[in-house]
Amino acid sequence: MNVAHLHEERPATLEMVAKHARVSPSTVSRILNGTATVSEEKKKAVESAIAALNFRPNPVAQGLSRGKSRTIGIITQAIDSPFYGEGLKGIESTLAEAGYAPLFVSGHWRPSDEQACLAQLIARRVDGVIVLTGSMPDKVLATQAKSLPLVVTGRTMSAPGLHAMAFDNHEGARLATRHLLELGHQKIACITGPSDHPDAVDRLRGCQAEMKAAGLSLPKELIVEGDFLESGGVLAVQKLLASRATFTAILALNDQSAYGAALALYRSGLRVPDDISLVGFDDLRSSSFTIPPLTTVRHAIYEIGQQAALAVVDLVEGRKPTQRVPAPELVARESTRRLRR
Repeated sequence: MNVAHLHEERPATLEMVAKHARVSPSTVSRILNGTATVSEEKKKAVESAIAALNFRPNPVAQGLSRGKSRTIGIITQAIDSPFYGEGLKGIESTLAEAGYAPLFVSGHWRPSDEQACLAQLIARRVDGVIVLTGSMPDKVLATQAKSLPLVVTGRTMSAPGLHAMAFDNHEGARLATRHLLELGHQKIACITGPSDHPDAVDRLRGCQAEMKAAGLSLPKELIVEGDFLESGGVLAVQKLLASRATFTAILALNDQSAYGAALALYRSGLRVPDDISLVGFDDLRSSSFTIPPLTTVRHAIYEIGQQAALAVVDLVEGRKPTQRVPAPELVARESTRRLRR
């Protein structure tokens, strides 16, 4: 093996650039960081050396020299979730454009796990943190924001160094319920999320509020608690059918539950939407490709991820964030139809 060849393949270092340009390593470092006041001759010599040696500065080292790591921590709840996955894509692409790298961790909807994730990110010297919803107490977040820029989605709160971005789940559920009512459905079953989940609570209340505004109610026997997973949607429909309750439509409070509900209806010989209309919530990418395509409420999670990333960069760089979450929107597709009298 040719040792000289191996030496030639070794990446160039800052010291090699300095030697080539006949300046000190500190001068090269200051030029790269934009903090040097040097002659044009020296600057050109360093630039020529960088080009000749194909030198690539270490962005982490450069960031640390300025007191920055150029990384942003993101606390999600489940990295394998199709919903949160879309948000993470939005965050990743936006941070890359701004020159920051993401560091993802999962809190699993447990406050203790989320706080452990936050401590881990702080130890990694991240410049800021994005918390996607979660269940960490507001007080903990407000205290931490005093020393580390934080962006929190899915809740309404205010604190120095913190930017909160809340989605109107209540209004989204009202839109979904109104759509079914306008199609003539009055006996609407609702598959909720976990009873302690803030999004699930807000969505159920929105559904109930719209039913009340129409002079109707949502009977307890038509409310089935799910878990925001496909399997939970299957079990919820099985419970509804076993109860012999009468309903002409189902509002599933997230798309994954709606997918499971559609499967359970199919296995029971019921057709969507001919026998039962079905509405979801979130508008995941796959919802336009189901059979039939799913009517749902658009919860623009990719855009929310983008806005959260822009907001945390603003905080880190000393600007006041103004980003907001897009409003909910009803996306009508073929899984709903007018009730036949």
